[in-house]
Amino acid sequence: MSTPYGLAIRLEDARRAAAAAIAEARRNGWTMAVAVTDTGGALVYFERMDETQIGSSAIAADKARSAALFKRPTKAFQDVLAGGGEGMRVLGLAGAVPVEGGVPLLSGGRIVGAIGVSGGLSSQDGQCARAGSEALSEA
Repeated sequence: MSTPYGLAIRLEDARRAAAAAIAEARRNGWTMAVAVTDTGGALVYFERMDETQIGSSAIAADKARSAALFKRPTKAFQDVLAGGGEGMRVLGLAGAVPVEGGVPLLSGGRIVGAIGVSGGLSSQDGQCARAGSEALSEA
């Protein structure tokens, strides 16, 4: 059974998740763009650290949208694609981003939105996105 959607994330919670992702990036000396979307993939909050590559802005939003719409981390698509064969079908899914760094955001056991992070290696993006997700679930 998949996790149900809840009410859309509130701005205050979106800021909290983004702040935790940015803090994780700073601790590691990385520069990142962070986007938080609601359950429908609409942008709620965005922040780009100084010196982050410009292209990461759109990628962060795409990762968050993908995680919200498909109810799963974007790493799941990356892993399926890396397996080849039938996994290549993921390339035909409109809006599915097969790169780590997008994670659904949960509150009360329901998906309230998603966070997307871009600017480093995909594993670094994922680490920061998970930090944002954990900050929201701990609140």
